[in-house]
This record gives sequence, structure tokens and C-alpha cells, in this order.
Amino acid sequence: MKKILVTLIMIIFLTACDNDLMNSPTKRVENMFNNYVTLDSEVLKDLDETLLTETVMTTSQKNRYREILKKQYQHLSYEVKNETIDGDNATVEVEIEVFDYKKIIDNVDAYLNEHQTEFQNEDGTTNTEKFNDYRLGELEKAKDKVTYTLNLTLHKEDDKWKLDDLTDAEISKIHGLYEY
Repeated sequence: MKKILVTLIMIIFLTACDNDLMNSPTKRVENMFNNYVTLDSEVLKDLDETLLTETVMTTSQKNRYREILKKQYQHLSYEVKNETIDGDNATVEVEIEVFDYKKIIDNVDAYLNEHQTEFQNEDGTTNTEKFNDYRLGELEKAKDKVTYTLNLTLHKEDDKWKLDDLTDAEISKIHGLYEY
């Protein structure tokens, strides 16, 4: 009976310690990035909601783009560089490395400017579907990576650290689409 009681006390103690250890700005940021890397259901739900607003791509192209971003998330690496706490506010500096999709997009856009006739309809307008297929094909080949620094902010709410909403620039960096 004493062994059972001691075991229960140890479990309660370890669980309480674990909750306190998880309640730090750094741990919250690490948890967020781990959710990206492991393709957490909430991350995929957000991705799907974003793709629903995309109006230029066909359904097939949206599915290809979804896979491209999933690849980005799975290959994202990060390192926490610094944590600064000021009362109920905190900033965590994180360095991330992602595929450099921005460079590919810039190269694809330059290619379009130099080879417009390759992507034109008979009436001279750009064949968006054909161009998107080309762009997605180039993104699928991504190998070069880029490093960005993010300064993520958090606030304490009910004694728990909460990550503030990511800015558009931070999201662009995670997606490898940030204008540098």
C-alpha cells in the first residue's frame, strides 16, 4: 500500500513539475515550432483555411501547394537564441532555417518576364494555370535554404504564457517567402 501511495505522489509531483516547465516563453515557442514540424492538426487546419481563400489556383494546384508548404514545415529547423521577460510580457528570439521559396518565386517571375510567349493564351493574355504549374514545379524542386530571425512576443494570461498572434512578416519567414 505504501508503494502505491509513494508512486501516486511521485506521479502527481512529476506532472506538476512538468506543467511548470512547459509554462515558459521558450517552451511555448518550441511547442509552436514542433507543431509545424510534426504537422499538428491545428497547423494543417490553418493551412487548409488559408488555401480556401486562394482564388488563382485550381484545386489540383492548391493540393500541390499544400504539399509544398507541408514539406517546408517538416524541414523547418529552429534554435532559440534568447528569452527576455519583462513582467507579464516576453520576447523570444528564434533563428529559423527554411527553404528559400522567395528566391524561387523571384526567379520564376523573372523567367515569365523573359519568356512571356511561353505562357500566353491565343489572345495574348497570360495563361495563369500554365504559369502556376510552372511555378509549383520549381517550388517542388527547392533545395536552397535561408535563415531568418524572429522576435516572437508572448504575454501572461491566468499565469500561463500565451504566444501572441504571428505577424504577416513572421508567417512569411516561416513559409520562406519573406522579402529580404
